[in-house]
Amino acid sequence: MFYLSTLFIQERKMELNHYQRESRKTALYPDVGSNAIYPTLGLVGEAGEVADKVKKILRDKKGLFDKESKDAIKFELGDVLWYISQLSSELGFELEEVANTNLQKLNGRKIRGTIQGSGDDR
Repeated sequence: MFYLSTLFIQERKMELNHYQRESRKTALYPDVGSNAIYPTLGLVGEAGEVADKVKKILRDKKGLFDKESKDAIKFELGDVLWYISQLSSELGFELEEVANTNLQKLNGRKIRGTIQGSGDDR
């Protein structure tokens, strides 16, 4: 008789850098460690899948994000996070550093009253 063992991952509060280290163990693409192009292309593709699911919710469900729709998007967002993590690793950044840098940028814009608008240097 053949038995398959099932890996159960206990849900817990996840630290971004912990996620990054654990997800890196599953990075199996050409030249891992010196290939920022692969995760960049994957990130764009997965973000497109998120956008496509949202588009179909607007088209087919009149914009109603039901549980099934949200779960499908959550699944794709996980793939987006994986690629963000890999690209960050390729560039030598920790995810928590990326997140903190983004919050500093956004808080600076809030203080200056430039949250809305366009351009990186607002």
